[in-house]
Amino acid sequence: MIFSAEQLFSDNQAVTASALSTNVIDLGVAGTPYGAAAPLNQDQGKGCPVWIRIQVTNTFASLTDITFTIEVADDAAITTNAKVIASETHVLADLVAGRTTYLQYLPNGADQRYLAVRYTVGGSNGTLGTITSGITMGNQTNYTGG
Repeated sequence: MIFSAEQLFSDNQAVTASALSTNVIDLGVAGTPYGAAAPLNQDQGKGCPVWIRIQVTNTFASLTDITFTIEVADDAAITTNAKVIASETHVLADLVAGRTTYLQYLPNGADQRYLAVRYTVGGSNGTLGTITSGITMGNQTNYTGG
């Protein structure tokens, strides 16, 4: 997998409490084609898969679980008309370095200007744990071993 610095949500972001990804991706404003009466509908998740990767880069400690949500909104703070377009929860035992989520591509519904990942910590706040996430050119799927 290849990450682009311009399309990273988090780069080894410490997640010891609930937080929004360090970076929010601005998908831009849908334009109006020449001669058309209205702008195009925006939905980055339609068509060919847009690969994403959310990976634990340092093993977590002390918390119960983390819920990863992919969210879109009309503002960069992900508060105005915000909606969750995908969600997945992992328990502490699964939050070890190298672990990735099953959220492997951007789903339909990415139809607003801003895109981010939210990390919601369950139980008490963690004492360790980092995440790298972003849009990739493709994800490795030939895992072997235990």
